[in-house]
Amino acid sequence: MITVSNLSLNFSGQDLFKGVNLKFTPGNCYGVIGANGAGKSTFLKILSGDLEPTTGEVAVDAGTRMSVLKQDHFAFDEYTVLDTIMLGNPRLYEIIQQKEALYAKEDFTEEDGHLASELEAEFAELDGWEAETEAGRLLQGLGLGTDLLYAGMAGLTGSEKVKVLLAQALFGKPEIILLDEPTNHLDIRSIGWLEEFLINFPGTLIVVSHDRHFLNNVCTHIVDIDFSKIKIYVGNYDFWYESSQLMQRMLRDQNKKSEDKIKELQSFIQRFSANKSKSKQATSRKKLLEKLTVEEMPASSRRYPFVGFTMDREAGKEILSVDGISKTVDGVQVLHDVSFTVGKGDKIAFVGENEIANTTLFQILMGELEPDEGSFKWGISTSQSYFPKDNSRFFDGCDLSIIQWLEQYASDTTETYLRSFLGKMLFSGDDVRKPVQVLSGGEKVRCMLSRMMMFGANVLVLDQPTNHLDLESITAVNNGLIDFKGNLLFSSHDHQFIQTVANRIIELTPDGLTDRACTYDEFIEKKLDGSL
Repeated sequence: MITVSNLSLNFSGQDLFKGVNLKFTPGNCYGVIGANGAGKSTFLKILSGDLEPTTGEVAVDAGTRMSVLKQDHFAFDEYTVLDTIMLGNPRLYEIIQQKEALYAKEDFTEEDGHLASELEAEFAELDGWEAETEAGRLLQGLGLGTDLLYAGMAGLTGSEKVKVLLAQALFGKPEIILLDEPTNHLDIRSIGWLEEFLINFPGTLIVVSHDRHFLNNVCTHIVDIDFSKIKIYVGNYDFWYESSQLMQRMLRDQNKKSEDKIKELQSFIQRFSANKSKSKQATSRKKLLEKLTVEEMPASSRRYPFVGFTMDREAGKEILSVDGISKTVDGVQVLHDVSFTVGKGDKIAFVGENEIANTTLFQILMGELEPDEGSFKWGISTSQSYFPKDNSRFFDGCDLSIIQWLEQYASDTTETYLRSFLGKMLFSGDDVRKPVQVLSGGEKVRCMLSRMMMFGANVLVLDQPTNHLDLESITAVNNGLIDFKGNLLFSSHDHQFIQTVANRIIELTPDGLTDRACTYDEFIEKKLDGSL
């Protein structure tokens, strides 16, 4: 168990959070959420002991081992993969090193024999004989082969290092695990394996993630950083989001009788508690929800941008035809004989292990690259708007303010209109005078989405639109694209985003493509059972 008492953190005279009193108990998974800059990763660093709070303390039960997902991908470059994973249990690794040094001695004394006996006993107690097997099992679960166990970390790719560090955090049966964005760089199978591992984890799990599907599957509680406070709420992310929106509406409606509020909230809790789920963790979550009182429901100060796309005109039946497109990038063929037709109403998610393939296809369709072979044709009644994965060319070296930047793309260039529009995208007051070249990644994405909304296109092409966004902005983009009446071609790592927006999935592979008119969950199910 972790107990947090009277915790506060102050940066340059500003409280990031204060007066925090929490308990994290075994058998539960806590998802930490909050707007960008709220202090999610900072809070994890305080819990792990890597950062000292301004006031208060974090107490961990004596004899409890805490494991943390490391963020420095180069910290273990002098080690092998196996050693890196086993360093997840520092005491076990230390015993192995001591044993090897003892047995390598030429003058092995009686005293050495006693020490070796003690080390062997502790080694067995820590499941040392199963350590290599466990390390291999973790690697395989995360999509890497056991042949990498004796490879050097320095020779691994960035995504491989991320998976090894995740295996390190899961290794050796820790009592507490802290994970910061653990699904980054993981494929569908690896995320599914990780979810199952964490659902069955008996200890205390605390995780920061922007992956709503992941938070919904594994979390029993949501830790919300808001109002400079940190509070724990029962339920997964969807429950937190829907209940916080409900509470906000009720708080705004001061004329509504409190009895009516209570009835509506209780009805909402019962509806959520009745949701079916296949994970045993959800069963315990249901029991927690059944005990929930109205007073424990969340109220949030979160601000959601408005993301909505309207079409100047509706497209006809012919949207897009792609015929035999192939393309080689830096000596590697990323597209091979790609052919498909887009019909009216199609919202297509492009998936696959090679992100460059998706980006290259979108760049070809938007006229930024020429294919090596093949052709494509847009329908005469279509108009396209493009969200590129790399938006740097729109901002680097640009000395315009936000309002001046958006004015370039607006038909109504009055300051009143532009300020009103930017206010909906969470740029208010003097923010609109900020130079665009100094904006954060999330602010640039909101600018690019604002630009797209100005065009009135009936076909949207979006390459990873949720990158750099907080959960509030992701939710807003998600809802905006669900409501969009035109055609979509998009790529994303966000499972829930794809599941709720797409009605067709195209997977680009080295040999061509797989094309199915179905939801993302149905597509994954077909892949996992081998029917694709």
